[in-house]
Amino acid sequence: MNRKMVFYMFGRIGQIVGALLLLPAIVAVIYGEHTQLWSFIATAALAIAAGTVIAACCRTKNKVIYAKEGFAIVSLAWICMSAVGALPFYISGEIGSYIDALFETVSGFTTTGASILRDIEAMSKSMLFWRSFTHWVGGMGVLVFVMAIVSNMTDRSIHIMRAEMPGPVVGKLLPRGRDTAKILYLIYIAMTLVQIVLLSLGDMDLFESIVHTFGTAGTGGFSVKSASIGAYSDYSQIVIGVFMLLFGVNFNLYFLLLIGRFKTVLKSTELWAYLAIAASGVAVITLNILPQYSDFGSALKDSFFQTSSIMTTTGYSTANFDLWPSLSKGVLLILMCIGSCAGSTAGGLKVSRVVLLFKLVLGEIKRMLHPRAVTSVKFEGKAVDKHTLNSVLIYFAVYVFCVVTAFLAVSFEPFSFDTNFSAVLATFNNIGPGLGGVGPYGSFADYSGFSKLVFSLAMLMGRLEIFPLIIALSPTTWRKSR
Repeated sequence: MNRKMVFYMFGRIGQIVGALLLLPAIVAVIYGEHTQLWSFIATAALAIAAGTVIAACCRTKNKVIYAKEGFAIVSLAWICMSAVGALPFYISGEIGSYIDALFETVSGFTTTGASILRDIEAMSKSMLFWRSFTHWVGGMGVLVFVMAIVSNMTDRSIHIMRAEMPGPVVGKLLPRGRDTAKILYLIYIAMTLVQIVLLSLGDMDLFESIVHTFGTAGTGGFSVKSASIGAYSDYSQIVIGVFMLLFGVNFNLYFLLLIGRFKTVLKSTELWAYLAIAASGVAVITLNILPQYSDFGSALKDSFFQTSSIMTTTGYSTANFDLWPSLSKGVLLILMCIGSCAGSTAGGLKVSRVVLLFKLVLGEIKRMLHPRAVTSVKFEGKAVDKHTLNSVLIYFAVYVFCVVTAFLAVSFEPFSFDTNFSAVLATFNNIGPGLGGVGPYGSFADYSGFSKLVFSLAMLMGRLEIFPLIIALSPTTWRKSR
């Protein structure tokens, strides 16, 4: 374990988070929010000072990062930036409990969108900006951002991307991991700017366009309205609905489009599966909720938006889907678990894993019918090696175990089964709203402090896909190699 490099990166993260806090401080200046301004400045100064000291004390010539170091750096960084990012909410007094502030910040950075706020409109502009900005930062990953700007990262820094980017496989777009990170962030920024412009052409002002774009790009879902996107026009709803789907696509495909490899993109198994699942969800829900609507167009619009929102684990809403028929709610629960593409900003199991699991089941049935037949699982036109297939099966088993464990941990709460179970699914899959008391117009405010910590851990495990956090917290990881 290269401990010095781990803590050196930890220090650099502190500096980056401190610098990022200056953006909402500028918003506080613009809107004349003095109390909030000092809470941001104080937290930024603390983060930058602590990060500078740690980085200076842990500077090392050995900058090699192996898989173990990558997992440790990513996990510690996400815990640290959540703990620090919660301070402005608490110091300013806008969220009275630090546990509540931590829950809100973890939800922001992990792009979950679950909230303890009952009256969103009562929040200051600068806090609403910071709340949504955490989505944008966490969407692509703060460590990927650091890789893009830190000049002395080694080529083995790809281990950081593999630990932080969601999905079963993360590879390089370019020979150097740092160049890959730059490409990803340039695409991310370009898509963000396009959406801000489009929303500004509708009924949102510039501030609303920016914060809702942050929530869309990071597939997080924090809004500045209690009614979420339902408070805006059909135009704004359609723009956000389309961009949620776009941010749920593997960003590698966008790079391939930029370099003209259109055929490779069109042959993507995961992309077509993603679009097919989304289209199927829209069709089933539209037909199921049609009796509750006055016209087909309104039913289709709400069905499309909620399918896009839930499948991309964004969590925005235009309707109270908790009032929809059981079939529609069941479809949404399934979409919660599936999620979007690997290498996107979304959560969930990921479409690639679901496709591989489906193909594994079909392959096993074929082997049972034809014991002597030689079969292989193919994905994206290539045979998938046994190591990848085993990792998919193991991840699914651990995923189920973690969801069940989290559900049992919060089952003492005096809420319905639907509320508790969907709350676990919503946090572990980084979605935000669930059903019942935590539905689109509800919140997590009534849960106990213990349950909020359980949900916070579930959000972190879901965003980092379980294993980096387990490895980082394991004592054996930190033992010196012999």
